[in-house]
Amino acid sequence: MVSTYIVAVVTGSNKGIGLAIVRALCKQFEGDVYLTARDLGRGEEAVKILTSEGLKPKFQQLDITDVSSITSAAAFFRETYGGVDILVNNAGIAFKRKSETLHPFSFKDNGRVVNVSSFMGSLALNLCSEEFQQRFRSEDITEDELVGLMERFVEKTKTGEHKKDGWPELVYGVSKTGLTTLSMILARRLSKERPHDNVANAPFAPLGAGPGWVRTDMAGDKAPKSPDEGAVIPVYLALLPPGATEPHGCFVTEKGDSAVVKSFTLKLGLRELS
Repeated sequence: MVSTYIVAVVTGSNKGIGLAIVRALCKQFEGDVYLTARDLGRGEEAVKILTSEGLKPKFQQLDITDVSSITSAAAFFRETYGGVDILVNNAGIAFKRKSETLHPFSFKDNGRVVNVSSFMGSLALNLCSEEFQQRFRSEDITEDELVGLMERFVEKTKTGEHKKDGWPELVYGVSKTGLTTLSMILARRLSKERPHDNVANAPFAPLGAGPGWVRTDMAGDKAPKSPDEGAVIPVYLALLPPGATEPHGCFVTEKGDSAVVKSFTLKLGLRELS
């Protein structure tokens, strides 16, 4: 029997920002919240940590690099809940092939996708050659072309020719440039494939890019923000009320005094939440 509960899923959430996002959703989201991890033991240990804090997360094993794991998790949420209400992609994304659907998970009406990216993507883009900047910023860039660009970067980096080819030294930043662009592409595809849906009945593809410099294993202990502080923007986006028309396919960063800051690209809509 399919549960009538609403459900939120956070990938890569056994530690760091992902764990902090699960913690915040457990406190603010009126539904089941799933912590996911590729390692069963680490995932269950993370659930114990939150349980000791009086929270009630659930666990689902999920390895986003394993197609069978993704398919199994997607089937679980479809059969148990009829689909996903909120998906926060905190785990990395690999550009290996064009996806045939908007996402392997099924989404309910008012479903929402939040991809956790980084401002480093903006910095890396500005250091790319004019040719690459134009393509990443283009409104007609396809997923196939994006995959080709990312594969080109990987191959040129392997041979040490990436700078000559027009790429910066920022490997992490380029990966986030790709993630931001992918979210834009998926948002445009959504608008074309579901043109008759009102916004309230179509999944968003916003980009939660506001963690900033957070103390994690990757960023180190010198970062000024705690994981809980870094989770603020992704959680804000995940919990936007049904019927909200924006953001859609936007890169959202720190809260601040201005409503809109410099565009990440000519059309990418980098926003600073007031």
